[in-house]
Amino acid sequence: MIARLIPVIILTLLLPNLYLHYEDLRRNDIPRWRKILHWIPELFLLAGAVAISCTETLSPANLIYIGIYIVLYMLVALPKIVYVLMSLLLGIPGLLWHSFRPIVRPVALVARWSMFCAVAYGSLWGPDRLVVREADFDSPDLPVSFDGYRIVQFSDVHLASFLQRPEQIDLLVDTINALSPDIIVFTGDLVNTDADELLPFMKSLSRLKAPDGVYSILGNHDYQNYARYLSPEEQAKHLEQLQERQRQMGWHLLMNGHAVLKRGTDSIAVIGVENDGKPPFPERGNLQQALGMLPGYGCHSQNRKPLFKILLSHDPTHWRRKVLPETDIQLTLSGHTHGMQFMLFGWSPSQYIYPEWRGMYSENGRSLYVSLGVGGALIPFRFGAWPEINIVTLHHE
Repeated sequence: MIARLIPVIILTLLLPNLYLHYEDLRRNDIPRWRKILHWIPELFLLAGAVAISCTETLSPANLIYIGIYIVLYMLVALPKIVYVLMSLLLGIPGLLWHSFRPIVRPVALVARWSMFCAVAYGSLWGPDRLVVREADFDSPDLPVSFDGYRIVQFSDVHLASFLQRPEQIDLLVDTINALSPDIIVFTGDLVNTDADELLPFMKSLSRLKAPDGVYSILGNHDYQNYARYLSPEEQAKHLEQLQERQRQMGWHLLMNGHAVLKRGTDSIAVIGVENDGKPPFPERGNLQQALGMLPGYGCHSQNRKPLFKILLSHDPTHWRRKVLPETDIQLTLSGHTHGMQFMLFGWSPSQYIYPEWRGMYSENGRSLYVSLGVGGALIPFRFGAWPEINIVTLHHE
């Protein structure tokens, strides 16, 4: 992965530095040591990129070093890129109005150091800034006895990102249990690359409790296709181990299946599909198999309401591609996007990739709720798109 990015790394490290060198250091009265010092961070990062590309495997141990490298790259390169872009953009009106020129450099410097502070905060404190977000979903199909039903959703833990700070998983579990949920659901990506990431955390995650249980599904990372250091046979074995370990923790893993929850004579269904994403992500979800012989499925007669159904599907693109056109499922819960782990004033680059990337989306009385997740797939960084636990409260309309 890093090998494929080396041309981008070279350009984004060298071009902004050349601009800054031309702007500040080309004068003859600047000491040579200062000019050399100016290039040292970029040279170290270029050497690091080459070293990682030569030895790279996405094992849990190597992910730590790759993550550290990416953070260092962001600290060095992004502030300089922002400075150069601001200088060039503000320089255009400066060509027309000379009085505008004096503010170009100060504004660009503020933008540069703001980016540095954001990256530093998002790396040092952002991954641990766990928040709880609440939402409501109203439906006439929800039985009255389930009015006020509290679903606690968490997603995208990526346990390798917690190997150096395992206390955060205990905090996650304690926070979820303190919310007094009726049911806990996990919407995929428990690990990054390897089922063994789960081993140090099984005892903690086994403490998750709710009256109607803990239900889970697989995300794209859980298939361990990114573990190129494993043979296909080993990947399949690790996938079986991941499934079995979830069951050992007392979780109900739904592999294109469903469960029926009851309150007296009333019932609702929890449905879980395997990951169903657009390429290159796995497309293994089977809605018809998951719905199976579900009581009341497809019943729309005037004498009987359709069964209220909650779908757990990791990839939010599944909602528009298949859930809306092929089923009558009222509420879908997803994760996957992470908000690209960066959000500022409600904006995230994630929105250019995923039409539905955060929070609640509704269409004709049916909704999708997307969690930003808890962990990080590769980069130990979050800013704005803080790690989150989600509460969705159901209401009879």
